[in-house]
Amino acid sequence: MSYTYDDQNIFAKILRGEIPNKTVLETDHTLAFHDIYPQAPIHVLVIPKGPYVCYDHFCQEASDAEILDFNRTFGKVCEMVGVKDGGFRTIANAGENAIQEVPHLHFHILGGRNLGRMLAKAE
Repeated sequence: MSYTYDDQNIFAKILRGEIPNKTVLETDHTLAFHDIYPQAPIHVLVIPKGPYVCYDHFCQEASDAEILDFNRTFGKVCEMVGVKDGGFRTIANAGENAIQEVPHLHFHILGGRNLGRMLAKAE
């Protein structure tokens, strides 16, 4: 599958400084910031700075330096926002069936309360 990156998506605009954000941590290849519509007491987004649509796109095309930085930054953010002790959920939607709203890879880190089941049980 080939991916077409839309450089007008909201995260691309945040990365270019056109839209402000509440930064948690920024590195050479990664930006983590608070979600503007939090779904839990702790809700942070972690995005690569490169033009990647979803995680498999990132894994296939990102450089080793980008992949390492993204994953290390993710771990640091979990520690910084205090979700490691109580547990947290990580969500990364990909594509239409997953209802990916922004076509730029992003992981949600959610915590600070009981998050319930990830998906309803199939009937």
